[in-house]
Amino acid sequence: MLDVRFEPENDRSAAYDGAKNIGVCEFVRADGWCIVHTYTDPAYGGQGVAGRLVACVAEAAAAAGAPLTATCSYAQRWLEKRQETPRG
Repeated sequence: MLDVRFEPENDRSAAYDGAKNIGVCEFVRADGWCIVHTYTDPAYGGQGVAGRLVACVAEAAAAAGAPLTATCSYAQRWLEKRQETPRG
């Protein structure tokens, strides 16, 4: 089973399959938090791991009251999708 953890001491969230690290979402703290890199082991592609990693950082940023931005293209798209308003 995959486990996604927030690791504030490393400024990242990380995904593990048992003891094996299979992905990370790294951020820097400046005027808020900025996601700079998201990576998932290609063997785990298509399983939603990257989205879970970004969501983990987003939840931690919200809990800390920190604005969240991204220079990582994947995280930028993820954040934009959540900021869109439903059309109807």
